[in-house]
Amino acid sequence: METRQQGFLDSEPLREADEDMASEVNLNNSIMTEEEREEIQQELAKLEEEISTLKQVLSSKEKQHAELKQKLGATSLYELRNNLSRGWHDMQTSTAYKKTSETLSTAGQKTSAAFSTLGSAITRKFGDMRNSPSFKSFEEKVETTVSTIKTKVGGTGTAGSFEEVLSSAANASSQDTPTINLTDSSERPC
Repeated sequence: METRQQGFLDSEPLREADEDMASEVNLNNSIMTEEEREEIQQELAKLEEEISTLKQVLSSKEKQHAELKQKLGATSLYELRNNLSRGWHDMQTSTAYKKTSETLSTAGQKTSAAFSTLGSAITRKFGDMRNSPSFKSFEEKVETTVSTIKTKVGGTGTAGSFEEVLSSAANASSQDTPTINLTDSSERPC
């Protein structure tokens, strides 16, 4: 396992005390005159004061910004919606989105054409199959069988649809079913 070294790779942020100590070390170790050191310290103090002032101004401006937005009714939900709309618009106008959209559109058109061709081929094959001698022979055998069943069930000899044959067979079988009347055991003679 790798051991972690302290120093430049230290992930903790510097604190203000660390910064002060580092500046003191640099000032004490460098070769400069007392006047240069005082001048740099004065410039540093002035810069820190300006930074503090700028932070206060920024905070004031941010507060004023929030108040004006509130007066206009611009809530965070409103801003989120605007950001999402703007992001969606930016995405739609990107070249990657346009290329992807065009590619998907082309793929959809090709897929639609392929299914249309497949459907036409299947329809043509079924038509060819229906006109084939073996299918006609099968169809004649089914018609003969249906006619025979219908005749035996009690219908006339005319051929009908398969559904008619099934319903007539169901009607015939329901008429042949015997009914049993049960009497109450108290009414039976012993």
